[in-house]
Amino acid sequence: MKSSKCWVWFKGSLNEGGYWKEGFSCTFDEKPGILIESPSYVTCRVPNWRVLTKEPEDLKKTPLIPENAIWKII
Repeated sequence: MKSSKCWVWFKGSLNEGGYWKEGFSCTFDEKPGILIESPSYVTCRVPNWRVLTKEPEDLKKTPLIPENAIWKII
């Protein structure tokens, strides 16, 4: 199991586009997806495409979102 600082992609709202948000730690393990934790959010597991471990150059640049993508792994 490995943990590190990460940025998580949020899809935004009807009036605002998506963005990368910092302030998370992420844990990589044998389970699908990545476990993300932050004092401001409920701990959950999200798909790999929603997480970066290096600060993105552009906080508004959309990642490659798979067609019919899930946003949270339950």
